[in-house]
Amino acid sequence: MIVLEEPYASEPLLSWLASSRHPVLDNEFARSCARDGALNLVAAKEAARRIEEGERVCTNSENALSWVAANVRDEELTRAIGLFKDKAAMRRALAPLSPGLFFRTCSAEELFDLDFRELEPPFVLKPSVGFCSMGVHAVESREEWERALADIRRSARTWGALYPESVIGSESFVLEGYVDGVEYALDAYFDETGAAQVLNVLRHDFASPSDTSDRLYLTSPAIVRENARTMAAWLDQANALVGARNLPVHVEVRVKDGQVTPIEFNPLRFAGLGGTDISWHAYGYRTYEAFLDGTPPDFDAAFAGKDDKVYAMSLLNPPSDATGGERFDYEAFASRFSHVLELRPFDVRRVGSYGFLFLETDPSTAGELSFIMRTDLREFLR
Repeated sequence: MIVLEEPYASEPLLSWLASSRHPVLDNEFARSCARDGALNLVAAKEAARRIEEGERVCTNSENALSWVAANVRDEELTRAIGLFKDKAAMRRALAPLSPGLFFRTCSAEELFDLDFRELEPPFVLKPSVGFCSMGVHAVESREEWERALADIRRSARTWGALYPESVIGSESFVLEGYVDGVEYALDAYFDETGAAQVLNVLRHDFASPSDTSDRLYLTSPAIVRENARTMAAWLDQANALVGARNLPVHVEVRVKDGQVTPIEFNPLRFAGLGGTDISWHAYGYRTYEAFLDGTPPDFDAAFAGKDDKVYAMSLLNPPSDATGGERFDYEAFASRFSHVLELRPFDVRRVGSYGFLFLETDPSTAGELSFIMRTDLREFLR
């Protein structure tokens, strides 16, 4: 079962749903995507019954989590979703995997009364419930602390206009020790036995230690081969503390000296806003199909002939002073790259970014990745 919800369903996902006739929850958003009845829509009561009886379910958007929580009577499923979605609950549950990591929670009201002298920088401040790095700040100094608080005051109302409280929460916050190391994003799922199945590994690169954006994720046969087994073993350790079954997750971790530390778990979905389609563009398999059909990809076959390729996924976040009224010049932006797989436009006022770029590079075009990571995109605003 697929639950489609706002704000965006990708073309690769909708095309597969139409051709496969895989069941889709009948709701307003799914009907808006149905294209002359091409989707196999299932009434809400029937969809809930199927999920309760064991049919696998995933979604394109965290906006769908509230429907699952309200309609599906499956305590194991809803408990795992609630635990992973709440960053504070996740951190408490997985604390044995990260001994000694500074961590505390507070309400929004308490946040602005905290005494910086009693905190333990460097740390990361973020909403307990969040999405796409909104409201995430790396803090090393009092100056950065004050800037973070000011940004949260200014942005909280915008979050509410873009996403419901179940997706971006402004009522509680997490402060946790800054974790050094290389960051990775994982598309994976826990199967019917609870064992982890890794579908893709992406390295999340940053322009600087204070950068918390989703500007650049990279996957390649080398990145996946070097990390998939380690990540699956670590996910098995994490799930031994949680007990999730038949659950897709998008997970972010940092790795240093072989130690894996969780940053966040996003339940019931893979990389958001259709970002998981990078596996389709790069390797020719769909993560959601692999989960729903219970058929993990054959990496050797998927990677054949691609050992020198690196695939990038970039969320095109606007500069801090953009008003949302500017026009983004997609044609000019795309012309900066040699092999665009897809440039996916978004309504920045609705989604909070200009779009997604999916890109293929090789050793001769690797410099394009540096440009993506460092441009503020102002040159493309009209």
